[in-house]
Amino acid sequence: MSTKTYTPRLADKYKKDVVPALVKKFGYTSVMQAPKLEKICLNRGVNGAVTDKKLVDVALEELSTIAGQKAVATMSKKDISNFKLRKNMPIGARVTLRGEKMFEFLDRLIAVALPRVRDFRGVNEKSFDGRGNYTIGVTEQIVTTANTDEEAYELLKELGMPFKDARNK
Repeated sequence: MSTKTYTPRLADKYKKDVVPALVKKFGYTSVMQAPKLEKICLNRGVNGAVTDKKLVDVALEELSTIAGQKAVATMSKKDISNFKLRKNMPIGARVTLRGEKMFEFLDRLIAVALPRVRDFRGVNEKSFDGRGNYTIGVTEQIVTTANTDEEAYELLKELGMPFKDARNK
């Protein structure tokens, strides 16, 4: 009997299709120069967490269910008296995905979740930060090793991210 290890569908696509396409497009001398996904950070602020602590617990449970891994509470960094906020009060939830779970989450996001959004016409292609990171409005971030937004755009486009319009470059 052979023991076959599981690799996510998107991870296979990255190795077989995306890396060669990026090497060809940007003229890299090695496949190691091609940008790759490092992590996906999901975070959520909880409105009203100052008055009701149970709201943070609900957010942690929901984010853990979505990500498939335990979320942690985010704490406030300073006191803000106008909001009745004190330092180190739980005000949100976050989880960071890497490796197989990251690829599985991105695959489900692209293939299942985004197409089911009402009146969905693609994600905004202007949501890059100048350093190769991409942010979607549901406070979800994808971190790549790309040096430029163009490289990160091509990486995510090759992986199947449904951008609104093709760039004119």
